[in-house]
Amino acid sequence: MTCELLAPAGSLDKLKIAIHYGADAVYFGGKEFSLRAKAGNLNRREIEEAVSYSRRHGVRTYVTVNIFARESDLSAIREFLEFLNDTAPDALIISDPGIIRMARKHAPGLPIHLSTQANTTNHESCLFWYEQGIRRINLARELSMQEIRQIRQKTSMELEMFVHGALCISYSGRCMLSLYLTGRDANRGNCAHPCRYAYAVQEEKRPGEYFPVEEDARGLYIFNSKDLCLIGRLPELIDTGIDSLKIEGRMKGIFYLASVVRAYRTALDAAMHGEYDDGLVQKLYVELDHVSSRQYTENFLNGIPGRETMRYQGPAVQQPFIPAAVVIEGGKTPTVKANHVIRPGDRLEYMNRDISETHFTVKRITALDSGQPLEKTIGGEIVNMECDHQVLFEPWALIRKRQSVH
Repeated sequence: MTCELLAPAGSLDKLKIAIHYGADAVYFGGKEFSLRAKAGNLNRREIEEAVSYSRRHGVRTYVTVNIFARESDLSAIREFLEFLNDTAPDALIISDPGIIRMARKHAPGLPIHLSTQANTTNHESCLFWYEQGIRRINLARELSMQEIRQIRQKTSMELEMFVHGALCISYSGRCMLSLYLTGRDANRGNCAHPCRYAYAVQEEKRPGEYFPVEEDARGLYIFNSKDLCLIGRLPELIDTGIDSLKIEGRMKGIFYLASVVRAYRTALDAAMHGEYDDGLVQKLYVELDHVSSRQYTENFLNGIPGRETMRYQGPAVQQPFIPAAVVIEGGKTPTVKANHVIRPGDRLEYMNRDISETHFTVKRITALDSGQPLEKTIGGEIVNMECDHQVLFEPWALIRKRQSVH
């Protein structure tokens, strides 16, 4: 059987990067009604372009309409669903039963995928949702491998699961902590991520006196889960009959996106062709260690997780690389969009589609309009770049740079 690799697309550029590095499908939200309100998200014109671009490249598109709606949202949601019905992505991702009902009426041409926010943890729930017209379910993150197998054996509908990315300290993402502490409602797409804050213990009769916990004088990262990473378990997951493997991260940067998508593309292809082995897995973990993370956990896959799934030492592990540029036009002398400062003489790495890099030195940078040489780039600047190595650059590939160690 084939298994889909589903990647996040927080912007149109990220969508194109995800497709370049091997995503079979992408998911994204509009400017409203998405549980990642702080992601770039796509406006109406960009949604139309995203669907068209993806279709030309043989990639499926799923649009998130997965907030838990209030009465004041419903009129605008109806109009948005009608727009999506005309635009025709491959499916909608929804969690609210009311929006599901509206979608069946106002976007009848679009399949509906049930969001992980719906907390689907058993096959009877799957069957119930199938009766409501749902054709795919993103299973709850709280399931073990055994439970996933049991659900697969008892339902014929499409099943999807998260295999990589950030984890909430909540039940399938249904969290009220952000709303209580900051007034920002996570269930309406506006989470402030207070689970990543540093906490300390204070005795009520000693205000201002904070007590160290877990040997960390900066505070206790008590809610700070490690990130999910199941790249070492892909053959088993494929064997369960899962239809789609989903990567979290619409708010993550382009370097995270490119690195994670190409790692899972490599792993999935190897697993599907019987070429997955311990040596490859170690290379994949090295690749993923290049990305900023909170370290990794397999979460509930082996049963109820314990203290080892938490990261108490701080909010994140820093990545050794930065994304230097994105290729806009390919060839041997590419046009690139700089993300950081690049100077002639810099040693950079071109990220191939597989988990390999081509090293090169920048010989010359010229302005796109005038062709005049530049001493350096600034973030967001589009320039032409000449290199000392015959790299055949491809559009929407990334160029990375190792960060200086201080």
